[in-house]
Amino acid sequence: MSPSRAAVAIAASGALAVAAAGFYRLPRSQAETRELYADVDPATIASLEAFRATHPAQRLTVAGHTWEYVAFGEGPATVLFLHGMSGTHDIWWQQLEALSGSHRVMAVSYPPVPSLSQLATGILAILDAVGVDSSAIVGSSLGGYLAQYLVQYHDDRIDRAVFANTFPPNDQLRERHRWRARIGRLLPERVVATAFRASNTRRVLPASQGSPLVAAYLAEQARLPGLKQRLLARYRTVIEPFTICDPAPDGLPLLLLQSDNDPLLEPRLRAALLATYPMARVHTFAEGGHFPYLDRPAEYTEVLRDFLA
Repeated sequence: MSPSRAAVAIAASGALAVAAAGFYRLPRSQAETRELYADVDPATIASLEAFRATHPAQRLTVAGHTWEYVAFGEGPATVLFLHGMSGTHDIWWQQLEALSGSHRVMAVSYPPVPSLSQLATGILAILDAVGVDSSAIVGSSLGGYLAQYLVQYHDDRIDRAVFANTFPPNDQLRERHRWRARIGRLLPERVVATAFRASNTRRVLPASQGSPLVAAYLAEQARLPGLKQRLLARYRTVIEPFTICDPAPDGLPLLLLQSDNDPLLEPRLRAALLATYPMARVHTFAEGGHFPYLDRPAEYTEVLRDFLA
């Protein structure tokens, strides 16, 4: 490509990014949030708004990437929450608030870094920044895959671990979604957001019994700027292979959380997770879908509380 054509391409991509950021944005006003969450129980909306107002995200730049996180609570032990492909740190707000009376709680939002090692580097830097030597980790979906990676390569920083609605290293996800990733790189942001919403409507929401909260939160995610960049980077991390040499280093306590109707994890991937960690405790949410921590927070939190105790 000639220098002039390269300059035009860069300018065009920059303009597209600016346009996408203007069109897909997180609702800024309470009125916008209330409109997006119109079908959600008012008490739940008020709880989420209060959490965001009380615990604004802190920022830390690691290797040129800006991470966002929250850290608060009382207690001698720390619990770190890791979200999935389509989330940010506050997707855990109900568990964070419920456990903050007995634990120091933390949650992070990943920047668009394309490798597990870069994700791990950022997480460890945040733990260092807040003065946490080791913590329990709770990860769901991509977060559960990342939690497994942390246990394998940084087990000295982990007290116990929860792998939720997730999968062990495998080739199935790469083979199944390879064409989607290739096509996704060529599509404009707006089309990616539309496909993201359509997939949630077709697969995720029915398994969550049409939960208004799950629907609203995922719709809000589609409005955040840079959705395409985030999804492509996170896709690269969930298909990145790594080796599980010791499933539970030094007898590390493990808990596996699954849903019997998870639309994003076929039964053989769930079975593979159980086979990889035969020593782990297991809890299955009946008809829990992929986001039981969102639409069944009390049950989910009690399972965590029992394991953490």
